[in-house]
Amino acid sequence: MTYHTMPLVQADPWLEPVARAVSERYERFRSRKQNIESLYGSLRSFASADNLFGLNYDLTRKGWWYREWAPAASALFLTGDFNNWNPYDHPLINNGRGIWEIFLPDKEYHTKFVHSSKFKVLVQSQLGENERIPAYIKRVVQDEHSKDFSAQVWTPASPYSFTYNSPVINPDEPLLIYEAHIGMAQEKAGVGSYKEFQKNILNRIIQAGYNAIQLMAIAEHPYYGSFGYHVSNFFAPSSRFGTPEELKELIDEAHRQGLIVIMDIVHSHTVKNTREGVNLFDGTDFQYTHSGARGDHPQWDSKLFNYGKDEVLQFLLSNLRYWMEEFRFDGFRFDGVTSMMYFHHGQDVVFDRPEKYFLDGVEYDAITYLQLANTLIHELNPHAITIAEDVSGMPGLCHPIKDGGIGFDYRLGMGLPDFWIKYISDMPDEQWNMEQMFHAMTNRLFDVKTIAYVESHDQALVGDKTIAFRLMDKEMYTAMDKDYESLIIDRGIALHKMVRFFTLVLGGEAWMNFMGNEFGHPEWVDFPREGNRWSYQHARRQWSLADKDYLKYHWLADFDKAMLEFVKKYHILTASPPWKLKTDEDAKTIVFERNNLIFVFNWHANQTLPDYEIPLRESGEYILVFSSDESGFGGYARIDKQTIYHSYLTDSQPVMKIYNINRAVMVFRKINA
Repeated sequence: MTYHTMPLVQADPWLEPVARAVSERYERFRSRKQNIESLYGSLRSFASADNLFGLNYDLTRKGWWYREWAPAASALFLTGDFNNWNPYDHPLINNGRGIWEIFLPDKEYHTKFVHSSKFKVLVQSQLGENERIPAYIKRVVQDEHSKDFSAQVWTPASPYSFTYNSPVINPDEPLLIYEAHIGMAQEKAGVGSYKEFQKNILNRIIQAGYNAIQLMAIAEHPYYGSFGYHVSNFFAPSSRFGTPEELKELIDEAHRQGLIVIMDIVHSHTVKNTREGVNLFDGTDFQYTHSGARGDHPQWDSKLFNYGKDEVLQFLLSNLRYWMEEFRFDGFRFDGVTSMMYFHHGQDVVFDRPEKYFLDGVEYDAITYLQLANTLIHELNPHAITIAEDVSGMPGLCHPIKDGGIGFDYRLGMGLPDFWIKYISDMPDEQWNMEQMFHAMTNRLFDVKTIAYVESHDQALVGDKTIAFRLMDKEMYTAMDKDYESLIIDRGIALHKMVRFFTLVLGGEAWMNFMGNEFGHPEWVDFPREGNRWSYQHARRQWSLADKDYLKYHWLADFDKAMLEFVKKYHILTASPPWKLKTDEDAKTIVFERNNLIFVFNWHANQTLPDYEIPLRESGEYILVFSSDESGFGGYARIDKQTIYHSYLTDSQPVMKIYNINRAVMVFRKINA
């Protein structure tokens, strides 16, 4: 059998041993897409199953249809407050194709099956009789006392109507993402709401300089402390935070303020729960998930989808279309992509040969799903953004599908926070290696757009520490008053600024920050649980710390805002790759050029060097345009910003001398450049 060498392989000789596998990856996608289109007319039509399944109102017949795909079930019954929770009064009819349905006409149920009515479906199968939440349901609520979940009819008298179109980020402007969790975004010790987020947080994000928000935990999940990563009801926005209309209003307001809204989507697994979720819905362990051990995720204690089944593809693709069309999300961050793409989930595997990406333990169906997902998303909205959480470095992850890729727009630079955690935790900064640090930030393919970040929600969880807390620890509780002198805090603030700026300007083409980390939020994230006596003390964000002028937190917040303004003004993240000019282990200094700017990072604990010579790429006169040492950022203002630096030649190499201040970054620009 002949095959066509894909452009992905043509551009990367390392992939030549798997050239056939790359071609076959594309052919699997093309074949699956053509089959879908031949049966449904288009990928979008295929991805509209929620208009058939679940609860849908029939304008022609005037009543409600409820349909469920449950091929192995022996009987289904609709039960709820509309029939006094009688379990058997309303049986569903099997249409012969594994689809069960029932119609509730308005003439009989217009006063019973109404807005906010609660209901469930009773499923009889080989496992016995079990109450379940419909798989495609779009509204789920939890009883305050029993904690039991129910489906809910949701047909408000005044459905929300969007006013504003999604903004489009200018290609010259970098993507700057503010990662946020609705529930823990407020300062109060309790669960925040969509309305509170809109009122109290959106403007903070705008003022801080970000142009995108990434919302976590939107799809309903039974356990609040899962951070939203054990989804039970994929089409239901979490009722913990408010109503669907309030989520729509929040997104509309974000669009009005120029923010795009990205949803943290979890299609890599689903909860094991059998009262909520799709696990064992029709009595089999292979309806939506793989059967047996293949369907279990040992690290996550969850179930794994069978992406090879048309019904599963339709369920997940419909879910993407639903969030985009119904709520106007502007894209998705796909969680757990590495876990999806390999049977071994990327655990304890060194990806040192191309065969490990294309042949060894590869979940082909999952990759086809991701290709179909990216195709659908970009068909629905050409400006939509898709982000892959992948630690394996899958070749072609962010390349066009037609070239042999998977079609994502960005990948998360997951090695960056791991690098900083190891460096800060395992060795004093006096021993940090300059070459190693520069390599860690730039060791990537620059044609693959990477989102750089120092820390996300993962690094803030209980049992771990934020970068700020790693640097300053318990001293943050007593020494963040500006009148209180502390060498530990001085060091921590200086390095916090440098680490973030260093990662931002070197680590990727976009940037992500978890809420509160921009001002060095002092505490970990710990959701209410038995172990902390169900406390919300650490499941909130203390914005007031940065708002108080007498505390040092606002220095970090002001610096974060300034550094984002800087990279936008000088187009750093969209520029050509950096050019390393010098690494000096003795002086703990790194010098590089990017987009005609000279960056000087002096990581030394105490050594400030006058008349320090740095190499340049061009002769000329230079001025200082950015410094982390400014007093407004908690620095010492050791540099005169009016100074003009003149270059000269040494062995035909242009150089200039600077006052190389320690634990600071300085950026120089050539005058008239």
